[in-house]
Amino acid sequence: MQQQTPPEQFDLSAIVADLNNLLRLKTTVIGIKMFAGVEEMEAIPKIRRPSAVHTTDQIVSMASRLGWTVGITGDDLVGAQCRAVIGLAPQDEKWLAGENYVGVWHGTAEDARKRQEALDVVPYGQYQAMAVSPLTSGRLNPPDICLVYATPGQMIILINGLQYTGYKKFEWGVVGETACADSWGRALKTGEPSLSLPCFAERRYGGVPDEEMLMALPPAYLVKAIAGMKQLAKNGLRYPIAPYGIQADVRAGMGVSYAKK
Repeated sequence: MQQQTPPEQFDLSAIVADLNNLLRLKTTVIGIKMFAGVEEMEAIPKIRRPSAVHTTDQIVSMASRLGWTVGITGDDLVGAQCRAVIGLAPQDEKWLAGENYVGVWHGTAEDARKRQEALDVVPYGQYQAMAVSPLTSGRLNPPDICLVYATPGQMIILINGLQYTGYKKFEWGVVGETACADSWGRALKTGEPSLSLPCFAERRYGGVPDEEMLMALPPAYLVKAIAGMKQLAKNGLRYPIAPYGIQADVRAGMGVSYAKK
């Protein structure tokens, strides 16, 4: 019987220290890990289990806003929408119809179905549980994905870091409500960096502030982004981005970055 290679582990505390130094984040960077069995999730040290019914947004924010390590199954979540995005409920015909959203988020049944069909979700049947935890706890090492909440200014520097080497154009979408499908749903499904504008539910129930966006990405991409941001900082391209002045002669400022070009 062939032995499986253990997953790569990361110096998560160093990753967070670099991110906070480079971006001055105010929100705790966290990880999400999916589990095929409930017992494996419950074996995580100091894990909390909910005593009430929540949205996934609330569970995520228990880690990012309160610093908790929390584990859930589908039974802990309020409905099929939250469960289906992370693969804990089937994306069946009833779910795809989106009947609950007609007259609430969408004007017609056709519009509701189109939104449901547009969501990036984890396929059903792979997992039975999920856990969230601050990266610095080291309890999910490696996490499947990391979540970074940041302002638009911080986020563009993070994206610039990802693009410093091995450039690619990122093309992300906005599904509207259920924007967690744009972030953790897509990142868990594709293994790619996934940016979202947190939706009404994330802000109302998850407490995400107005100014924050969310990037979900596997930890290896964070390592890549940090290396890129460190090089950008050496080039004078760093956060915070100091305003130059809308009436100033731009040549002096541009000369700092491009004088030798």
